[in-house]
Amino acid sequence: MEQTVAQFETRGRLSAADWEQAALDAIADHGVSGAAVEPLARRLGVTKGSFYWHFPTREALLKAALERWERADEDEFTGVEPIRDPRERLRALFRRTSREMQSHVIYSALLRALDHPVVQPVMSRVSQRRIDFLTLAYRQLGLEKVAASYRARLAYAAYAGFLQLSMQLGLPRLSHAEFDEYVEHTINTLIPA
Repeated sequence: MEQTVAQFETRGRLSAADWEQAALDAIADHGVSGAAVEPLARRLGVTKGSFYWHFPTREALLKAALERWERADEDEFTGVEPIRDPRERLRALFRRTSREMQSHVIYSALLRALDHPVVQPVMSRVSQRRIDFLTLAYRQLGLEKVAASYRARLAYAAYAGFLQLSMQLGLPRLSHAEFDEYVEHTINTLIPA
């Protein structure tokens, strides 16, 4: 955190993007309730007035921060779209998403806040886009429409379930080697040969 504050101080005035990133960091650390104006101002080493220069309300900041997170999530999928072979595209996606820890922590925190009116639409869009991407890849592998849809839901459920087990229920973490083996097992299980 101190490095982040130092980066802001050397650049001068905070931007809306700085506040958005700070809100995402707070969500990762403390859940959606952690993205409150006063704690964020303290975290950034500024007064609340800086916040109101960019956002009229906490909800406006939360909406902007979640839209920022959503765009970053889209980039994960865009990064693998050019891979022509759907099997290799899925492998690359599974490996890539297994390495993006901060995004997973935010996703897990947002799952706990689905009753929040700003969170729910974002999570619905993100989940539907992810399932659509997976369904298309499974269709391109030759699965029938219904089978591809089911496989996509299964893959997505494996992702969300793993996050819930490890981040929300606090089951013992896998070592790096165990986690890499788990990812490979998941790939081999969810991608038809």
